Amino acid sequence: MFRIDLRENGEVALVGRFDAAQVDGARSVFDKIDRTCSVDFAELDYISSGGLSVLLATQKRLGEAGRQLRLKHMNRHIREVFKYAGFDAIFEIE
Repeated sequence: MFRIDLRENGEVALVGRFDAAQVDGARSVFDKIDRTCSVDFAELDYISSGGLSVLLATQKRLGEAGRQLRLKHMNRHIREVFKYAGFDAIFEIE
């Protein structure tokens, strides 16, 4: 199960398992983000390379406009995935 919640404060919350089967749906949500945005990982259990690619493409697009994704509340495992992929140097992780 995977869900993306859009909160009233403009924050995006990822819930469940973000794997390759979820990429198209997630891309349609992230493609609409046009400003600096926080992404809450508190309820995300897993992220695949497909999920990472959606976030990276969004970060690249936003960065070209001087904006960014801010990632927060990652569990230890997901934080390690970002570190090993070198994404900790690309994203602001709180």
